[in-house]
Amino acid sequence: MSSVPERSEIDQEYTWDLESVYASDDDWEESYETVAERVEELQHYEGQVTDDAETLLSVLELRDSIMREVSTVAAYARMRRDEDTTDQQYQALAARAQSLAADAQSAASFIDPELQELTREAFDELVEAEPELATYDHYVDDVLRMKPHTRSAEVEELLADLSEVTGATSDVYNMLSNADMTFPTVEDAAGQPVEITQSNFTNLLKRPDREFRRRVYESYFDEWQSMRNTVATTYKNSVKADVKTARARNYETAREAALDGPNVPVEVYDTLVESVNDNLDKLHRHTELKRRALDVDDLQMWDLYMPLTGDEGPTVEYDQAAEYVVDALEPLGEPYQSRVDEGLDSRWVDVYENEGKQSGAYSSGTYDTQPFILMNYQDDISSMYTLAHELGHSMHSQLTKDEQPFVYSGYEIFVAEVASTVNEALLTNHLLETVDDPEFRTHVLNEFLERVRSTLYRQTLFAEFEHETHRLEEAGEPLTPDRLDELYGGLKAEYYEPAVVDDRIAREWMRIPHFYRAFYVYQYATGISAALAIVDGILPDGAGGEPDRDAAASYREFLRQGSREYPLDLLRVAGVDMSSADPIDRALSTYGDRLDELEALLE
Repeated sequence: MSSVPERSEIDQEYTWDLESVYASDDDWEESYETVAERVEELQHYEGQVTDDAETLLSVLELRDSIMREVSTVAAYARMRRDEDTTDQQYQALAARAQSLAADAQSAASFIDPELQELTREAFDELVEAEPELATYDHYVDDVLRMKPHTRSAEVEELLADLSEVTGATSDVYNMLSNADMTFPTVEDAAGQPVEITQSNFTNLLKRPDREFRRRVYESYFDEWQSMRNTVATTYKNSVKADVKTARARNYETAREAALDGPNVPVEVYDTLVESVNDNLDKLHRHTELKRRALDVDDLQMWDLYMPLTGDEGPTVEYDQAAEYVVDALEPLGEPYQSRVDEGLDSRWVDVYENEGKQSGAYSSGTYDTQPFILMNYQDDISSMYTLAHELGHSMHSQLTKDEQPFVYSGYEIFVAEVASTVNEALLTNHLLETVDDPEFRTHVLNEFLERVRSTLYRQTLFAEFEHETHRLEEAGEPLTPDRLDELYGGLKAEYYEPAVVDDRIAREWMRIPHFYRAFYVYQYATGISAALAIVDGILPDGAGGEPDRDAAASYREFLRQGSREYPLDLLRVAGVDMSSADPIDRALSTYGDRLDELEALLE
């Protein structure tokens, strides 16, 4: 029987080293209590932020110091909870940390409104009096830019206090999908029971037994159907919270509010959707090629994840995957490559699935810790690519905190997804250049195509869906389960025209956790577009060619900037202009070329 191990059964070398953050939960408690008391110090500055340069510097440095410690407290609790989402002790720690973070944000909420009483000229005069304030130049510029959408100190404090409530739908969904929902067990071709989980669902849809795939698909989505009203209500209220919060900040739409945070024009979003829709013929060709390769009359939704080779693909154990990834990063320079290698040896990665573990993968860590990566590694090519992806995020964080002060140590998702996808593209080039096995190479090409399909096309489909759900809410139209199914199913039919779009796939919106972070997913699509353009610059002659060291240096400089500039300006450092359709069109052209290449191999 296929089973998921208990966490205690996983070898320590394949778990992340959270003891490097706090040696024990008692140490976490001590840090929690200390920083909770420090939060109160901020209130002494209320009404005095811009009195003079010395006071302004003091309050900003105090705020940063507190937020640094709060972020570490919160990250540890969240990661401990994610090791086993059924563990009530760590559920409680995570909830306390979330409340602390909300309290800290609330306590600091007066700072930006008071800063907005300044003019740009007045701030420059304060910098002359206290040169260390120059560190905060871009931060202040961003605060002043947001003045039309910042409310009074009292309202800002209220909005900060309500952040736990407005974000509660995400917590409800997370606990429902990861802790409370259980999926059926189905029999494989040998009559052996196989447990379906959130983490292994798509992998099970890559198995060659088509009847098994159908049973997995139907059982999985039938379980979601049993939660249909609950999930629809949860999502509906998440959308309502987005819309009401946007209105509270004087935005016309929730989309405008979400994109204005990182200062990305809505035209970038619209250009993405337009370019992808103009290139749906390539996705249709990919879908039709898959139908022919699988030798089926109709491509069903349970066939969609199958490799074009018609089998599960080669086994790639974690240690081998790590070696491939490290070798693939050589074009980025030896220091970058060595740092990744050292990180893998230092237990950055929590590798394997265990009972109750948070599904999916992410990169975490804070300014004062090493990076941490959660995975549910499945010994396949797809998992190897996920490792490369998350290491891109981790190295972005590492290089940023090496170079930038805490205030710029984060970065917007718009640029974050570039770093992750550059690693994926470099891995593709490396494997195609160095691995001779035809079957392996075919699977690498297939993986590249699937990554573009799922990142550029699928995430844009998601972006269209959430744009429309928010538009409906803003127009006062009800978001019923039937309406959500109708909307999602219609988009699925447009994007996957040659395939059979059934009633079950219309419920797929129910299983997408990213929808609880509104207008987030489009950045995966813009990210892969920018990343492929960057790799084209670093490897102008393709795989096997001599890397352009200047282009690699520009890319590393981009990674070191954190949030020192706005996203579109940062990407220009790396040589990419995302205000135009060019990177998207180039990425889709590369997708078409790779599709031609694989089609020729299969024939």
